[in-house]
Amino acid sequence: MELFFAGGLALLIIIVLILFFTFVPVGLWITAFFSGVRVRISTLIGMRLRRVVPSRIVNPMIKATKAGLSLNLDELEAHYLAGGNVNTLVDALIAAQRANIPLVFERAAAIDLAGRNVLEAVQVSVNPKVIETPNISAVAKNGIEVIVKARVTVRANIDRLVGGSGEETIIARVGEGIVTTVGSSIAHSDVLENPDSISRTVLDKGLDSGTAFEILSIDIADVDVGRNIGAKLQMDQADADKKIAQAKAEERRAMAVAKEQEMLAEVQAMKAKVVEAEAEVPLAIASALKEGHMGVMDYYNMRNILADTDMRNSISKISDEDNNK
Repeated sequence: MELFFAGGLALLIIIVLILFFTFVPVGLWITAFFSGVRVRISTLIGMRLRRVVPSRIVNPMIKATKAGLSLNLDELEAHYLAGGNVNTLVDALIAAQRANIPLVFERAAAIDLAGRNVLEAVQVSVNPKVIETPNISAVAKNGIEVIVKARVTVRANIDRLVGGSGEETIIARVGEGIVTTVGSSIAHSDVLENPDSISRTVLDKGLDSGTAFEILSIDIADVDVGRNIGAKLQMDQADADKKIAQAKAEERRAMAVAKEQEMLAEVQAMKAKVVEAEAEVPLAIASALKEGHMGVMDYYNMRNILADTDMRNSISKISDEDNNK
């Protein structure tokens, strides 16, 4: 019985020890102690209770202490709870210290919480980066298209990283400057002969104002001649004028056809009236004979005149046919 009780007690002690070492990062505390970072066990337990991973605070603190930085453990924990990246923040502070860049903890934390990579910003501040613009199409005054590609060398401005615009703004402003410069050129050949004029003009515009970068140089990487936009516009205008003229001509033709149809209808109506009138002539003659307004001899004289007229018409037709032969 006593043996069973002793075995159960030993098992309980082992379980308690396992839970203790699992919940309390003793190994991390020992590492911090021998690294010169003074942190209490109770502080590590408090981090566990606050759902903070102690290693993500203590390890960067050890790194900062070894680099000679004076940081506060509570500040690092507060930055972690705010959603910041403590490890990247400490790396950025160490890099800034080595490069003699004045970067304090509060500004670095603000940059990190603003969503920017503070370590990359410090690196770009030390080692400028090159931003390559896409092909930018512009048209000179003579109507020739010029396609330009530029490389912009920029350096991060630590003071403007919070609230400053990014690379997209730099590219957009450089593109606008290129379009304006090429558009003010008399001919495309002027741009081809002096591409550096684009760089000088664009740099003078102060394009890095309000951005998180400082523009060091703008280099024209490539200049190509594109389409003859002026000629194309003239051809499009001529084609449009042609279509308008064709439409007007078609409208006039339709009106003429309609007028012709109207005149034919009037002629047909007149012919119908003549036929109708001719159909009434025999009735009128019969009525005149019946009522005594016209004698029989008068009727036969009229018939002779008509027959004589028909004969003369027949003779004239035969004579015309002979002449044509």
